[in-house]
Amino acid sequence: MNELVLTVDEAAERLRVSRWTLYNLIRSNQLRTIKIGRRRLVPVNALAEYLDLLAEEAA
Repeated sequence: MNELVLTVDEAAERLRVSRWTLYNLIRSNQLRTIKIGRRRLVPVNALAEYLDLLAEEAA
């Protein structure tokens, strides 16, 4: 089954950054997240959007 959302730890691992860095991306509104109950989750497509944004800035 394809994953729709990732935990913060899973998203940090996929981006190969620390948890602290990922939370900074969330706080600065660079990475979109959702909340379900008390859990903060990162939609898989939000990672793709963030990487696309970085690629556009680098070009």
